Amino acid sequence: MKRILVTGGAGFVGSHLCEYLLNQGNEVVCLDNYFTGKKEKIIHLLDSKYFELVRHDVTMPYYIEVDEIYNLACPASPVHYQYNAIKTIKTSVMGAINMLGLAKRTKAKILQASTSEVYGDPELHPQPETYWGHVNPIGIRSCYDEGKRCAESLFINYHQQNDVRIKIIRIFNTYGPKMEPDDGRVVSNFIVQALQGKDITIFGDGKQTRSFQYVSDLVEGMTRMMSTEDSFTGPVNIGNPGEFTMLELAQEIIRITGTKSKIIHLPLPKDDPTQRQPDITLAKEKLNGWQPKVPLKEGLEKTITYFDNLLKKESTIS
Repeated sequence: MKRILVTGGAGFVGSHLCEYLLNQGNEVVCLDNYFTGKKEKIIHLLDSKYFELVRHDVTMPYYIEVDEIYNLACPASPVHYQYNAIKTIKTSVMGAINMLGLAKRTKAKILQASTSEVYGDPELHPQPETYWGHVNPIGIRSCYDEGKRCAESLFINYHQQNDVRIKIIRIFNTYGPKMEPDDGRVVSNFIVQALQGKDITIFGDGKQTRSFQYVSDLVEGMTRMMSTEDSFTGPVNIGNPGEFTMLELAQEIIRITGTKSKIIHLPLPKDDPTQRQPDITLAKEKLNGWQPKVPLKEGLEKTITYFDNLLKKESTIS
C-alpha cells in the first residue's frame, strides 16, 4: 500500500483522482484550502479509514511522510484564476517549491499537473510537447499560464540538481461530473445555460476549437504517467485529440438537453486561444497504450445528468 498525497484533492479533477487512488488500495491524504475546492466533493470518502482530509494552503510548507505526490493545487478556470491573480501565481510557484521540497526530503515521486495553457495561443497545430508556446507574459491569463510554466521549470531543476523523481503532464480541456456550475469553463457554462432554458453565450464567432477529454480518461493518464520508469519525466500531453468548434459543442448540448435555448454571440476575451488540440503520440507510446476512451456524446450525457440533478437539488434547497 502506498501513501499518496493529492494537493487540490477537493477540486474537480482532484476529487476524482482521490477516489480512484483509494479504490486501487492506496492510503490517500487530500490537501486543500477550499479556494475553489469543496468538501462536498470528497465527503463520501471520509468513511474510509485510508482517507485523510487536511485543510492547508500549499503556499505554506507541509510536513508528512509519503511515497507519491500529485500536485494539482491551483484554480484552473479563467473566472477563478483571474479573481485573485497574485494568489494564482503564488499557488503555482510556491506550491511547486514546497511540494518539491517535500518530495526531496521524503524521496517521494511527484507529478505536476501542468496545462495546455503553457502553449498559449498556439501557432503550431496540433501541439506537441516540443512546442515552446506563444504566451503573453503580461496578459490577462498570464497569472495561470506563466505560473504553470515556472512550475515546470522548477520541477526540471529539482530533478537535475537534486535527483527528485518528477513527472510532468500537460492537461488539455477536461470536463465531467463534479465541475462547478459557475466554473466559467465552456462545457459547464453551456450545460447550465441549456438546463436553465437560457440563451447559450458563445464568445466570438464560435469557430474557435477545443479538444475535450472526459475526467476518467485524464485520471487514468495521470496514474499511468506516475508509474512510468524514473528516467521518463515528461512533459506529456494528456488530452483528447477530437477537435470541436464552440458552435458544434453548443449544438450538441442543445440536442441532448432538448432545450429551446438560442445561441448568442459576445466579444472574444483578450488572449483567448483560437485553437487547442493535443498531439498525444508521446502519451500513447510511453503510457502503456493510453488513449482517451470516452467519446464526447457519452461524456456530455453523463455530465448533463450530473448538472441536472445538482440544479434540481439546489432549487429544492432554495
